[in-house]
Amino acid sequence: MDSGKLKGHAALWVANIIWGLNAPICKSVLVSGENPGGVNPFALSVYRMVGAALLFWTVSCFLPRERVAPRDVFMLLLASVFGIQLNQMLFLWGLSLTSPIDSSIIATIVPVLTMILATVFLREPITWLKSGGVALGCFGALLLVYVSRHGAGQASSVGGDILCIVSAISYAVYLTAFRDTIVRYSPVTTMKWMFLFAAVVAVCIYYRPLTEVDYGALTPATWGGIGYVVVCSTFVAYLMVPIGQRFLRPTVVSMYNYVQPVVAVVFTVMIGLDTFGPTKGVAALCVFAGVWLVTKSKSRAQLEAERKNRG
Repeated sequence: MDSGKLKGHAALWVANIIWGLNAPICKSVLVSGENPGGVNPFALSVYRMVGAALLFWTVSCFLPRERVAPRDVFMLLLASVFGIQLNQMLFLWGLSLTSPIDSSIIATIVPVLTMILATVFLREPITWLKSGGVALGCFGALLLVYVSRHGAGQASSVGGDILCIVSAISYAVYLTAFRDTIVRYSPVTTMKWMFLFAAVVAVCIYYRPLTEVDYGALTPATWGGIGYVVVCSTFVAYLMVPIGQRFLRPTVVSMYNYVQPVVAVVFTVMIGLDTFGPTKGVAALCVFAGVWLVTKSKSRAQLEAERKNRG
């Protein structure tokens, strides 16, 4: 494996380990019947967008300046709509209404959608190896979520589940339709523009919910959770994803979604809230095997080169 692919895989590991802890941390921060002292999902969306925009623009001041073509600025605006605004804002809204278990199950459709959309936008083939890897990873993730659902303690919601589904679809569109634009510039450049657009939209739409938060009632634990969401699951994770997009195909990038439930289970085991039995071991093995199979599947360029050599 070349150094570029190693960088891509390492970046996606970092992003998805962070996101694996994101759902339970977000749930602990959001206001609910069990947590009346939390913040509403719309305010948390504003914190994420504005906080990440400030961080990315600050970092960009210390890096060589990249000129972005006007057409690409427009494409980054659209990428922001699908990759950040619809994806993250609807996810937080849906998570506030439904259970983390439901949101984890719904997240398993992202690689399937990405594989299909990659054939539309990038003309990537759906091979037996790729589809088998996606299916195996999906089975492992669902099995892992199912055997861990006893600790959920949260009610499901059809409305919340629908919002999470739309969020997953928008992320799959982002990974495929805007890949060529994303890889044209450095991760900081693409993210600073995308989060600037997202921050403006979030403040304009969610200004009122932002002012309704009782900041005096927020506990240090809640502030810590907000800090994790803004700095880790938004700034750091979104800095890593474009690195993965640069060196790896969209379906491979999306397959790392299946790592998130594995991380969540390992975390709950480490803090003593769960145990790691044989079933979970098999599920985790299926996830990693599925990612490996998709990584080994042939891209369009490889198949075209083989056909040319045979000709």
